[in-house]
Amino acid sequence: MSMTIGAFQPYGGYYGIQTQTGSVKNPGESEVTAPGRKSSPAECETCKERKYQDGSDEMVSFKSASHISPSASASAVRAHEQEHVSNAFKKAATDGGKVLQASVSLRTAICPECGTSYIAGGETTTKISYTNEENPYQKQKKIQDSLRYTGQNLDLAC
Repeated sequence: MSMTIGAFQPYGGYYGIQTQTGSVKNPGESEVTAPGRKSSPAECETCKERKYQDGSDEMVSFKSASHISPSASASAVRAHEQEHVSNAFKKAATDGGKVLQASVSLRTAICPECGTSYIAGGETTTKISYTNEENPYQKQKKIQDSLRYTGQNLDLAC
């Protein structure tokens, strides 16, 4: 099972020494324009218009496209992906399964306009094992395990 969230436009980067004047679209961001970039992070239209949306069929945040500032993207995407992990544990608990593995990977990108680095999206991968007691193969496996492990922890001191 795999769930992802992603930004519509990639971006990220470093800051230079040139300055550029213009309207501030991203308050709190640097007003320094990096060499080779069109604008500073504070004036970047791409960063201002970037939206995140979840592509899974689960009930989690970001079902409709929402803006996240580049500085807040890491924590917002991490929290969103944690919702998927939490849902996997709930699903396993209600359906009699066991979560074997849950991992989250975050993708970074660099804004082509201002050079700011940001979290472009994330992906959660989970593996859940379900035991089926009605399955004849599962029943046979339990019988073989009981025969194999019977008497292995015998305490002869009694």
